[in-house]
Amino acid sequence: MPHLSVYVLETDLVGRENELIEALTDAIVAVYGDWARDIAVVHLIGLPASRWGIGGRPAQAPSPSVTFGIKEAAFGRPDADDIVARLVSGVTEAVVAVFGERVRSGVTVELVGTPAGRTGIGGVVDSR
Repeated sequence: MPHLSVYVLETDLVGRENELIEALTDAIVAVYGDWARDIAVVHLIGLPASRWGIGGRPAQAPSPSVTFGIKEAAFGRPDADDIVARLVSGVTEAVVAVFGERVRSGVTVELVGTPAGRTGIGGVVDSR
């Protein structure tokens, strides 16, 4: 299942939660198809400004950062480069649609592959 964790300043996030969840879910569906809508998971993590640092100092207006958990097998597909490009672009566009152009240049999308058998759901290892 696609699993996104979004790190964003709490002050930027307040009041935009539903809009961001919907936009990110739509970005996933645009790549995978409508079947993915019901299994897409989005975690929003709002951080106080004093808890986000860049270069050894508190960050000044950092752009959101997205960690996108994906099955490692997706990277071995013949169309993997296209999938990666579409996910990075779509997620970035979703974030920009919610927070504005000022964040675009700093939005980070990290796709993290999970090998088969390294995820558990409900106390059972998912070997897919």
